[in-house]
Amino acid sequence: MSHDEYQIHKAKILTPSFWVLLTLAVIGFTLIGVRFIWGIGAVSNMSDGYPWGLWITYDVATGTAIACGGYAVAILIYIRNKMHYHPLIRSAVLTSLFGYGLAGFSVMVDVGRPWNAYNFFVPSQWQANSAMFEVALCVMAYTTVLAIEFLPAVLTRLQETNWSRARDFLEKHHGRFGLDTPVVLEKLERLGQRALWLQPKLDKVLIFVIVLGITLPTMHQSSLGSLLLIASTKLHPLWHTGFLPLLFLINCMFIGYSIAILESIISSFGFKRPFEIEQLSGLASITPYLTSIWLCVVVGDLVWRGQVANALRFDFYSAFFLLEFGLVATGSLLLFSKKRRQSPRWLFITAVLIVLGGALYRFNVYLIGFNPGQGWRYFPSLAELMITVGIVAFEILGYQVLVKLFPVLPRLHGHEVVEKAQ
Repeated sequence: MSHDEYQIHKAKILTPSFWVLLTLAVIGFTLIGVRFIWGIGAVSNMSDGYPWGLWITYDVATGTAIACGGYAVAILIYIRNKMHYHPLIRSAVLTSLFGYGLAGFSVMVDVGRPWNAYNFFVPSQWQANSAMFEVALCVMAYTTVLAIEFLPAVLTRLQETNWSRARDFLEKHHGRFGLDTPVVLEKLERLGQRALWLQPKLDKVLIFVIVLGITLPTMHQSSLGSLLLIASTKLHPLWHTGFLPLLFLINCMFIGYSIAILESIISSFGFKRPFEIEQLSGLASITPYLTSIWLCVVVGDLVWRGQVANALRFDFYSAFFLLEFGLVATGSLLLFSKKRRQSPRWLFITAVLIVLGGALYRFNVYLIGFNPGQGWRYFPSLAELMITVGIVAFEILGYQVLVKLFPVLPRLHGHEVVEKAQ
């Protein structure tokens, strides 16, 4: 594995977008504090009929699918041996790390009582027959795996760091912070030496971590579909099917490739970098085949269960079903054109269509198509929306900062980079 494939994006961290994202994140996390102090009713419209709302629907069920870029790209690289795409893996893993980490955090916000979380690590408290337990276990384990997969970027940065600035700063402000300057500098340089020692050892075992990183999402993404199998009387027939685990697994894969394309295009545009058209075109050539399989399973299942008439009824549920289907189908058809796959604009448009359609499918299953019975209504409160916005803003902010601190983005060969504050 070559660590020379990546580079740090050299630009200012404290930019206007940084402060906007930080403000949204602070608002969201302040409301999370309100939730823990005054209870979930102070910020949420959830009820006994709708025990999970926007947080679980988006942050977990949908957010983990959007965070499957690392999973999808890893399959392409390490299972299909397409090392040509290896420069894309770190940015995809970083996106996945934030997505899964914040999904787990969202569950804590939703469930509450974080002081009881230690029970999850006590085997005697486990319910091994629960699909929800399997999802929670895999999400926690996969988040750990993603952190390990991202560790080489941190170690590379520590090895390459020049501590001269730290030395100058400490010598200039000697005594102000009550620090022994020589001792601190010695510890910093020792940290770099330890990173140099750890890097080759981590490289030797990283392939086993990667295999685990491919296995875990395969398990819990299908289990996210399994969770709704028991809701046969509450989930609308358009979406309630025994194929839910399979549909969720294929869904996360085509969303994963599409979000990898989006992430690359947006970061290239925002950071004034050339587009990685060759690699993105390759990802885009895979996506329509996955979506076609998914669409065929959906249509075949509707025919088998006799639900085609419901799909064409043009009522509330039919409208959302046709919208999800239409978004995915339109994006897929456009990507079958090789010419469009070579265009950054069309890559962006088709990826947006597919991500929106795939995300809407999960919203339909977990929220829109879910009806607990008469008398129950749910629409997220402003506080719920702002908490989700704050979590997403924190994710984008973290990505924006870390690519400027660690070698994450693909190295540019033969290109000039505009080092301008973004």
